[in-house]
Amino acid sequence: MIPTGITAEGGREILVVDIGDSEDTTFWAAFLRSLKKRGLGGVRLVISDAHEGLKAAIRKCFQRASWQRCRVHYYIRNLLATVPKGHSQVVAAAFRSIFALGTVAEVMARWDEVADTLEPKHPKAAASMRSAKTEVLAFIAFSKPTGARSGRTTRWNG
Repeated sequence: MIPTGITAEGGREILVVDIGDSEDTTFWAAFLRSLKKRGLGGVRLVISDAHEGLKAAIRKCFQRASWQRCRVHYYIRNLLATVPKGHSQVVAAAFRSIFALGTVAEVMARWDEVADTLEPKHPKAAASMRSAKTEVLAFIAFSKPTGARSGRTTRWNG
């Protein structure tokens, strides 16, 4: 595991490099507690896969933090698995267009628009988007960062 953190200034830092032999809640809680012991604090948003053990450990260890499903590594792959391969580029482009927008209202509206557009030909993809909206868009509760790396270190865009 190579968890990264984003500083208040928008910089990305590797927090630790570690190996684990399990993915249950006990393992993840111990791992997250070890990060806290090393000085990790002020966690406001955790972005990860949707593994239930990890999500439970995040709730235990970072009670005030929000959780977001990683849109690239864990959501878009699942979304594209619901459409024929020949349609995946178009669906992926429509999905990426959501994150190029500048305001919360625009992002939310575009998410719904993409899901509605997918409904006739790809109802499974549309249903997936509707059920995952909250967990993929948790970042919108936070102000949009600024700075040279803001687009690369956050989930606001590309």
